[in-house]
This record gives sequence, C-alpha cells and structure tokens, in this order.
Amino acid sequence: MKGRAVVVGVTGGIAAYKAAELVRLLVREKLSVRVAMTRSAARFVTPLTFEALSGNRVVHDMFDQEGTVMDHIRWGQDADLIIIAPATANFIGKMAHGIGDDFLSTCVIAATARILVCPSMNERMFTNPAVQENLDVLRRRGMTVLDPGQGELACGTDGPGRLPEPAEIVEQAGILLSEHDLSGRKILISAGPTVEPIDPVRYITNRSSGKMGYALARAAVRRGADVILVSGPTTLKPPRGVTFRPVKTAEEMHRLVFENRDGCDIVIKAAAVSDYRPRECAVQKIKKGAESVSLELIKNPDILARLGETKAAFPCILVGFAAETQDLLTNAEKKLKTKNLDMIVANDVSQDDAGFETETNRVRFIYRDGRVEDAPLMTKDDVADRVLDRARALREAGFGHGSGN
Repeated sequence: MKGRAVVVGVTGGIAAYKAAELVRLLVREKLSVRVAMTRSAARFVTPLTFEALSGNRVVHDMFDQEGTVMDHIRWGQDADLIIIAPATANFIGKMAHGIGDDFLSTCVIAATARILVCPSMNERMFTNPAVQENLDVLRRRGMTVLDPGQGELACGTDGPGRLPEPAEIVEQAGILLSEHDLSGRKILISAGPTVEPIDPVRYITNRSSGKMGYALARAAVRRGADVILVSGPTTLKPPRGVTFRPVKTAEEMHRLVFENRDGCDIVIKAAAVSDYRPRECAVQKIKKGAESVSLELIKNPDILARLGETKAAFPCILVGFAAETQDLLTNAEKKLKTKNLDMIVANDVSQDDAGFETETNRVRFIYRDGRVEDAPLMTKDDVADRVLDRARALREAGFGHGSGN
C-alpha cells in the first residue's frame, strides 16, 4: 500500500488523541497522509500535532484555511481511502443523513474514495438503536465499519465503544488499500515456537518470536486470502481476519495443522517446531538436589515431512523455512528435497539483523527445480509479501500436485 493517499478525519471525541498514533503509523507505512479535523476535535488535540506527524497542512475550519476553495471536494476524490477515527455518534449521524456543514462532512459526501469508519463513544450511545441504524446505513452504502473494542471507557463505564488500537486500524486500512490477488485462496500458516514441558513450571523451547509467521498471515489477509494461523505461544496479537488456532506443543501443532489442511491452496510452515520433547513430564515440580540431572528426549513428529509425504492426496504449494547457522544453502536444499517441498525460504539466524526476534530478514528462495533467488535485507512484512508472490506464481504455474512437478 506504499504511496497510496489517505485522509484521516478526526472528530470530537476523547479518543482523538489516539489518532495521532494512527497518523504516525500510516506515515511509517509510506502512505501520503492528510488530516481533516472537526472544530470539536481541535479542542482535544491541536492541529499542529497532526501537521508535524503528517508533514501536511491540516484543515479544521472550512472558511479560514490556506489552499483552494475546492479542497473539500478534491481531498476525498484524490485519496484512495478516508479513515474517520474516532467517529462520534454525531458525525456518524451526519454521514448517514448526508449532512455537510463543515470541511470533513462535505469531504465525505463528495468522496469517491473508500471510507473506513471507526466508531468511538460511550457504550450506551453506541448501542442506541439510532446509532446502530445509522451504522447499518453506512454499511449498506459500501463503507467499512470497524467494530469498537470493549473495556473501560473514558466516562468510567465498561462495554463496547473503545476506539480500536491504531495498529488494528492500519491493518484494516491495508486490507482496503491492497490488491486482493489472493482472493479465493485458502492458506494455512504455522508460526512461533513450540514448548515441551519438563514439569509444571519448566519447559524446552526456542527463540522464535513468531514475527515472520504473523507477518505472513497479516499479508495474506490483506491480499484477500482465507487464512488459518496455527501458532505456538508468542506475545503477538493475531492479525485481524485470520482463523486463529493456538497450540503449545509440537504434537498439538501436528494435530491442528492436519485438521485444517484440507482445501488449502498454499501451506507455509514458518513455525520453529521443537525436534525433541522430554520422554516424561513430571507431575510435580522437580526440586533442586543432585549436582547434575539427565533428561531423556524423544523425537517429535516431523510435521513438514508428513505434509510432503501426503501432498499427492492434498495438493497444495508447500513452503518451508530453514533457519540455519552454517552451510545455509546445503542444509536448505537437503531439507527441500527430503521433505518434498515446492519452495524453501532459508536464512542465517546467526546474523544480527536477520532471523529470530528481529524486525528484518535476509533470505534466499530455493525452488524445486534448483533455482536460487537471493533477496536483500528487508522488513519481515516485505519478506512476507515476496514469499506470497512466489507461492502464488508456483500455484498458477501448476506446481503443488505431489512429487516430481
């Protein structure tokens, strides 16, 4: 969605302060952002704040601004998306009934851009039948309404009405701004580590943060796919729009992957699954005593190998990841062949700027036919889009129907 034009409309609610973070995140996504405020909104947050964050002038008064007299028309027609955040009950009513009495409301009426509405208000106001009817009117007209969160509100009550977090709004904006080139495709993605218990308080795991798998899921949803995310324990919030299947152990991941694989066009195994688990898990916490203890480990099921073995019965593009610390190409090529993959994404996790717990990655794509493609250092979001591009191309070329293709 880089380079697309977005208008953020800020209306007069206490959640207007969150719009500042929203603008910052949109600019970070390399979007061109303009901000239009109602006069009430300008009493919560100064226009100067948004001018500094967006790098563009902010309109908050229809008749006392620099620029052309037609900006209230042009802004909504030059933009690709208008985001109303927060959207108060008053402004939602204006939109539903075609009232244009200030810059932002007339901009919305004249707009040809898609519109994303993010309601935020007291829970009694939000659940009021008049507000709900107005939101239904907006949905019927093709606008996207992002349901508010639940929790403690500024007025001291608890319930629906919280403005969604800015990162969630950006995710939804990405869906609306992206080409849905994966529409109709079903994609299964595994992510994160697995944990193998030793006793009720200890376990074996690895350094996987889940960031790469979650970036893949986020990108696939944005591009219109039906996404199932099977994830080990992480600190990450599942992307909006995914079917989320949380697991802990390798055996649980094995079961959930195979329960959800039917009908998938693409399966991407980005999880770092534990190769071994303790043979026995102690019922009680193991107390400190002897100078040394031995832990007997047994092999976990090889999920990726099993997917490759059964691919003829469940045709799909099968993509694996190889996190290596030495002999990257040799080890990745071996994994691709032995597990019957269509493509493997290899990276050297010993590098400081790639691999586990980083925001960037430097990968190599290795294909069944022997081709190797090097990619530069990229954000994990950019890597995710490139993985999906390559997997889609393989699918369209007729790969993914068993071995030997």
